[in-house]
Amino acid sequence: MEDESILSVKDLCKAFGGVQANSYVNYEMISGELSAIIGPNGAGKSTFFNLLTGYHLVDSGKVYFKGRDITNWAPHRITRLGISRAFQVSNIYPRLTTYENVRQAILAQQRRTLNLFVPANQLARQDTFELLEVAGLSQHADMLAGNLSQGDKKRLELAIALGSRPELLFLDEPTAGMSGEETHDTMELVARLNQEMGLTILFTEHDMSVVFGYARRLTVLHLGSVIAEGTPEDVRTNDEVQRVYLGEEA
Repeated sequence: MEDESILSVKDLCKAFGGVQANSYVNYEMISGELSAIIGPNGAGKSTFFNLLTGYHLVDSGKVYFKGRDITNWAPHRITRLGISRAFQVSNIYPRLTTYENVRQAILAQQRRTLNLFVPANQLARQDTFELLEVAGLSQHADMLAGNLSQGDKKRLELAIALGSRPELLFLDEPTAGMSGEETHDTMELVARLNQEMGLTILFTEHDMSVVFGYARRLTVLHLGSVIAEGTPEDVRTNDEVQRVYLGEEA
């Protein structure tokens, strides 16, 4: 039932021209989950995320957040409701400092940019430093975001997403381009956000060691449709998944 789920997707469809990117996708998330959606290139994962967050319009089907129909809402309305997203390509302001990037996200959520009784550089200062600390970026607060390492840029993107105080977080390829150490540190952060802060998280990822190491439930897309769902072990041993995806990755 929709009122039992933080996210409920019903028969979601999206086509681009003659290509069916998502075809009657059904998906449910319970609050507190840490889950992943995987599949080959072109499976429809990014389209699915774009439909859930308002960046593409749904052709048919419904998206519910905590029982509320948010189908085809604008991205900023979805964010203010409690859903946030970190993109595969870092969506940061490279000429602003790390601190300024996170502060802007917090101020946008609070819908304030000016307070006559508070100096501009003090607005949301405590909240900003708290998020920088959570993301492990405190030591880089004054560095221009464009000068950060790839791993730190991705963590900054995560901190920006957290600036809206979401209940549900989507992560699109959170470890793309990272070294092994950066990947480990980032996913440990994701796990802490889930376990210690109770944040519900759904991510896509091509690194199978990350997927099987952190996700507690997996959903596999192929040619826009769900072909398997279950625990990591269920998916790992699924014959169709082996044929269309994991066999290629081995």
